[in-house]
Amino acid sequence: MMGYFTTSDGLSLYYEDAGHGLPVLCLAGLTRNARDFDFVAPHMPDVRLIRLDTRGRGKSGHAADPADYAVPVEARDALELLDHLGIDKAAILGTSRGGIIGMYLAATAHERLLGVALNDIGPVIEPAGLAVISAYVGLQPQVTSLDALARARAHTARGAFPGVPLTRWREEVERTHYMTPEGPRLAYDPLLAETVRGGDSPPADMWPLFEAIAPLPVAVIHGMTSDLLSAETVAGMKQRNPDLIVAHVPERGHIPFLDEPRALEALRTWLDRMK
Repeated sequence: MMGYFTTSDGLSLYYEDAGHGLPVLCLAGLTRNARDFDFVAPHMPDVRLIRLDTRGRGKSGHAADPADYAVPVEARDALELLDHLGIDKAAILGTSRGGIIGMYLAATAHERLLGVALNDIGPVIEPAGLAVISAYVGLQPQVTSLDALARARAHTARGAFPGVPLTRWREEVERTHYMTPEGPRLAYDPLLAETVRGGDSPPADMWPLFEAIAPLPVAVIHGMTSDLLSAETVAGMKQRNPDLIVAHVPERGHIPFLDEPRALEALRTWLDRMK
């Protein structure tokens, strides 16, 4: 099932709701959308997989005020989707910014959660990775085809994602862009750039947000070549929560696709703990 619901501030947001079983709400990264979870969805057949195009992304409406692209507002949107679907509690599978929203919900609406899985995000964001995101977010592609865009993406990512075939990058860019007569365009509001360029930013200290997840099941998928989540941060997360499920995914930067064997093993363990 796919559809739209209207938020308390009047924005129309797109979502997908498929399957039966444990409800898992998927929240994508800053510039991504529900399609972020296409690669992992076939490996999660026994859950109710709910995917949200967060405000300003994909098929959802754009905020009138860029200040509304903020973690507390997007967390409220997630809860309102659960309310719309009549779901009291759900697990959160959050990629990058989606994981920050998951941690924020753990601290502010813990009673609504069953568990949290974090895809290449934690309580410390490395400045180098944030600088990379800041450099490209909001900029329209300067190529005329998705094939050219995929080649450019493969070239840029070759160091952090060695061996990923061009076909996978083609699949990715067609999920994060749409075609116009002028060429590919961003499938998100370019004003999201303000969230990393002097606008909304994560709390200075997110350790309390991470610690708020306990005692619920929590997993982290770490791309071993990630420039946003460090091995040191993952070790610190494990030290503070010994029950943390950890997957170090080789030859993956920010962000793993989630269909890698180690990522899938961690997600299966996480799901099992919530049964």
